[in-house]
Amino acid sequence: PVPSPTPAPAPATTDGATSTGDPGDSPELQARTSDLRVRALDALPAPRAMLADLPLGATRSDLVTTSRREVRDVLAGDDHRLLVIVGPCSVHDPEAALEYAGRLAAVAHELADDLMVVMRVYFEKPRTTVGWKGLINDPHLDGSHDVHHGLRLAREVLLGVLDAGVPAACEFLEPTSPQYIADAVSWGAIGARNAESQVHRQLASGLSMPVGFKNATDGDVQIAVDGCITAASEHTFFGMDSLGRAAAVETAGNPDCHVILRGGRSGPNYGADDVAAALAVARTSGRGGVTEHGLVVDASHGNSGKSHVRQAEVVREVSARLAEGEQGITGLMMESFLVAGAQKPAPSGLVYGQSVTDACIDWDTTADLLQELAAAVRARRAL
Repeated sequence: PVPSPTPAPAPATTDGATSTGDPGDSPELQARTSDLRVRALDALPAPRAMLADLPLGATRSDLVTTSRREVRDVLAGDDHRLLVIVGPCSVHDPEAALEYAGRLAAVAHELADDLMVVMRVYFEKPRTTVGWKGLINDPHLDGSHDVHHGLRLAREVLLGVLDAGVPAACEFLEPTSPQYIADAVSWGAIGARNAESQVHRQLASGLSMPVGFKNATDGDVQIAVDGCITAASEHTFFGMDSLGRAAAVETAGNPDCHVILRGGRSGPNYGADDVAAALAVARTSGRGGVTEHGLVVDASHGNSGKSHVRQAEVVREVSARLAEGEQGITGLMMESFLVAGAQKPAPSGLVYGQSVTDACIDWDTTADLLQELAAAVRARRAL
């Protein structure tokens, strides 16, 4: 017998509605309610295709694997070094970012006994209202939003940073972008605006590296702790597989999540009393390990009033406390680039090596601060 032909799948709208084949469910009728505010849909390449085109390779993979383990050991107290996440507020110029990586690699190697240095390589910028959203979203800084080029460029930068011998750190904002870049990342962050987001907590539960949750923009630390608790749990949620298909994602949970103190509208929270109070909250989580052992201090944002001059002062204050033996601070973040300060993003005429988002510490000051932090770690170890 001849089998009956398999019926063709019903057409679907981009809103996800499926046509029943009923004459009343025509495309014209669907158009009345679907995608009324969507201008265009531009299909992205499958993550697997981009990773095959720009592979991580064995040497880079070894660096990522080793550095993830070292970061975790520092955060858990099994390694007595200090984790230092340092680099531009956001990457906008790949050439300048890679020059910075080369300089950082030399200092990181020199201070490797005392500091676990990871370069801040941020491609996605959360905005309070509107503004430049980062290299992935708008790589030409002109509002053209060439996301295809931005994704590829971001991966090329990450591979270049690893080639310089420096592990990379990223903040994850879009829930699908990690499929294109996360294999090359050694430490991840969930920002203050997203720490309470279920989507981002679920995302962190499946990420393969330690992840820091920042306190909320109002300074609330409990939100960051709740993020760590949630991300350590198993989840099932909507996502995308390596072929770019919609998928139900099941995760095992991420046990290596921790709190980042970044200050807030209520003021800075990097002081010794603030750290002790935040640790007291973290130690109610019941998670133990990385979450309860210590936390990371972000010297920028609310802790410095976004002043790069004040940021360097915050680093020095924390360094002095570490040298006196203060425990509980397992890491420090600072925003640093080749040239001090910041400038407005533009497609041309920019100062080479200067941030186009938050103001950054210049390279010479950064190198001095890293030396001071290393000395402080040695002093704390001696105590």
